[in-house]
Amino acid sequence: MADKNISGIKSWPLDDRPREKLLKKGAGALSNSELLAILLRTGTKGISAIDLARRVLKKFGTFRNMAHIDSRDWKEFKGLGGAKIAHIQAALEIGRRYREDDISIGKQKIASAKDVVDIIMPHLRDLKTEVFKVVCLDANNRIIDITDVARGTVNEAMPIIREIIHFALQKFAASIICAHNHPSANIMPSREDRRFTEDLINAGKLMGIKVLDHIIIGDNEYFSFTDEKQKAGSGITIN
Repeated sequence: MADKNISGIKSWPLDDRPREKLLKKGAGALSNSELLAILLRTGTKGISAIDLARRVLKKFGTFRNMAHIDSRDWKEFKGLGGAKIAHIQAALEIGRRYREDDISIGKQKIASAKDVVDIIMPHLRDLKTEVFKVVCLDANNRIIDITDVARGTVNEAMPIIREIIHFALQKFAASIICAHNHPSANIMPSREDRRFTEDLINAGKLMGIKVLDHIIIGDNEYFSFTDEKQKAGSGITIN
């Protein structure tokens, strides 16, 4: 058998090749390196796709760490051009969106701030700029839709209340939960966060849209305005 460490993947036995292994046994049977090698498709002179994948994973550690890497950090890898980087980033984004789509399609019922956090944290926690999301709920507190309504700089996002309410009305939402990330990982709300939350609640009352919560996402931590207000328990009170 050819030495896998120095030979191209085409010289491997069919059952050991990542693509053929995936088709025969399913994606779950592949290692992280093998999955990444399929996205890379080819290596470079003297380096197979799977060896290149191993080098990438050795540097970044996890797919999560890879998701928001600056483009300059990719340049040290010989044979990793713009097309391959684009394939990797697209696959990572599909993985993040899958979680939101899966929950939304299933119309999960929301009973606590943590229910929302579990859905949106994987998407928001690693971003380098602020993104403001709105979760629309029906009268039974089941998810109708989740969308981004504003993107900001590294320091702030400027969500527009009118656009949030308009989106909620378009979706025929009975209530909404808003969330945004703090790239600094400091989950404590700013003065602007508090003022915005009050203004949004008041606007919602005028338009018949109940604002159940505003959640701030950090690095595996979160702050809930509703939890803070209740001072007891860990979730949203559904009336």
